Amino acid sequence: MERRPIIALIYDFDGTLSPGNMQEFGFIQAVGKTKEEFWKMSDSIAIGQDASNVLAYMKLMFDEARSCGIGLRREEFRRFGKDIELYDGVLQWFRSVNEYGRSKGVRVEHYINSSGLKEIIEGSPIAGEFKHIFAGSFIYDENGEAVWPGVAVDYTAKTQFLFKINKGIFSARDNKKVNASVADDKKRVPFSNMIYFGDGDTDVPCMKIVGMFGGHSIAVYDPSDHKKKASALKLKRQGRVAFALPADYTSDSLAFRVVKAIIDKIKADCTLASMQ
Repeated sequence: MERRPIIALIYDFDGTLSPGNMQEFGFIQAVGKTKEEFWKMSDSIAIGQDASNVLAYMKLMFDEARSCGIGLRREEFRRFGKDIELYDGVLQWFRSVNEYGRSKGVRVEHYINSSGLKEIIEGSPIAGEFKHIFAGSFIYDENGEAVWPGVAVDYTAKTQFLFKINKGIFSARDNKKVNASVADDKKRVPFSNMIYFGDGDTDVPCMKIVGMFGGHSIAVYDPSDHKKKASALKLKRQGRVAFALPADYTSDSLAFRVVKAIIDKIKADCTLASMQ
């Protein structure tokens, strides 16, 4: 029996599936800051120390929680994730895409590739939709309290996760298997079977890599944010993405029509390849 091709839809989270940063839907309020104050403080740490923006915000979360007497435990992070706002149609999107994939004889998998926090995403209403969540995380002590960054995901780390999806590796820690030579026909998800969704600068290297190797990259934007729209359209003009689309995931959206067409193309390419 012919094996069904696997198609991987890979998403950034903040600004891609959600209109804001995940820390803005509970955590920042819990530590008594506005989102403007929090990100200004985070940027100040990064600039002042010439440090990673990702490690700077993780340090700030740690410090602010401690100063407010908030225990940073996995269950606390997940509680903050429950209130994350999502774009229109996101809750139904995964089932719709999966059903369409099945109707075309392909297997669809969804992945997160985010500079945000895995623990917060795990508390979101859509956490169960993903084959794997690649994102930042903390190290916890014997009492379950966060004590140190465990994984910090910047734009270069994001590209590493693409190669892990390509080879079927589901560990942020692994750095041996991901660099091992594997024949193309043994790779679990070819790059040509990837669809990458992103919205910002940290996604550009991933978008470019996916496109270079025959996959499809999509820049999404909040339709009400003219600056975000202009940025996405610029990526399209520069050839860094194949499509720039509104972040609307409803069943009659342009995004859904584009993804269905890409699935059709991947299926046709796989069928033709099997005839050679």
